Parts: sequence; C-alpha cells; structure tokens
Amino acid sequence: MLRRSGKRGVSAERLAKEFGVSSRTVKRDLDALENSGAPIWSRPGPGGGYGLAPGGSLPPVSLSPAQAVALMAAVSAAPDVPYADLAAAGIRKILDVLDPGTRARADELAGRIWVNAPPSSSRKTRSALEEAMADQRVIRIRYTSGDGSTTTRDVEPVLFASTNGQWYLVGWCRLRDAMRWFTVSRIGRASVTTAACSGHTVEEVGEPPVNAHPVHGRGRESPSRPLWPVN
Repeated sequence: MLRRSGKRGVSAERLAKEFGVSSRTVKRDLDALENSGAPIWSRPGPGGGYGLAPGGSLPPVSLSPAQAVALMAAVSAAPDVPYADLAAAGIRKILDVLDPGTRARADELAGRIWVNAPPSSSRKTRSALEEAMADQRVIRIRYTSGDGSTTTRDVEPVLFASTNGQWYLVGWCRLRDAMRWFTVSRIGRASVTTAACSGHTVEEVGEPPVNAHPVHGRGRESPSRPLWPVN
C-alpha cells in the first residue's frame, strides 16, 4: 500500500481500516519498518500520511513453515482455480528463498497433508481462459448448456467466479448480446482470438452477495444489488 500510494502517501487511519487494526498498531509497525532500514517518509498535519521513497524497497518477506504449507495446501486442493499453475510456480519461488531450517520444517509439515482433487476441466481450456482474461481479448468457446445444446460463442471475459464448488467464466456473450455466466467445466474448447475486448466492466455483472468477495482480500462495503449467478 505504501508503494501504491506514490507521492500522495496514505494516512495511518486508512492503513488501520484496510488491515483491520488500530492506528496505534499501524504507527508501531511503520516505526519498526523504518528502523529496519526501509526508506519510509512521513508528513504530519491534515492531508499528511506515510509513503515509500521512490525506488525504495521493503525488507524481503519471510514466511513461517505453517504459512508456506498453507499456500501449498490451498493450491494443491484447488488445481482448477484460475492461474493455479502460476500460483504453484510462485510458491516454489518462495520456498527456494526460505532459510534451510524453515524449508525443512515446511517440508515435514507438508508431508502431513494429503489431497486428492483432480481438475474438473482440461488444462488447455483453462490456459486459454486465463490468457484471455489477463490480456482482455475475446475468447471463442464451444459451450454445452444444461439442456445439452452446444453452441460456439465469442465471449469478452469480465471475471471468474466460484460458488458452491463450481467455477464460472462471466463475460459479455456476443451471440446473445448480453452478460452471461458460463460453467467452466461445460466449456469443451476455447481459443483466444486477436480481437480486443470492448471494455465491459465488473460493475455490469452486479454486486456479489455478502458472503462473497474479490480475492485481493480487502474489505468492501455491503452490496446494494446482489447478483449471483444466472447461467
């Protein structure tokens, strides 16, 4: 957050609200970061706050054995989650830089967690969906609906959503000229086209219900217009 705030900086009160702690805790942690050598600046008074000096970096992140294993378990138990392969690669990078003692304890603890979760859709299909979402390009899918009918559609991907153990691709369907929810496991084939999306936004999909949230983990206000999902 310090890096994202740029030259504007961010107040201790905003940081406290973001992370669900007191302003006193935030100020204590900022002091600890500054004392560790992080190039943090502060500006007092109204409109003041804290920021990170341009070009500055924070100390490297260190995980406990349990935190490292929690990441491994989460990805292993949900191999069909969007970008699961990239997440697994990222976790391996983290493990590579852990100190030997922490890595050994994490390996031992990981051996005590077993999972059996085969992916529900093909890797090739999921890779195409992930690429189209990340690059915001139209994706052509062969889709089988609940009544068994199969159609080929060009879809502008807007978001991935998970509910009741099922993953959906939500996007603007050019065939129906409307926003649609597509069950990922019913997408037989998918190929990324060269066409760019026209700019449909998450807000057009509607608000998730109270017990759903984006995966960035930040809090949000209570939704005013729940919409979840219509296939």
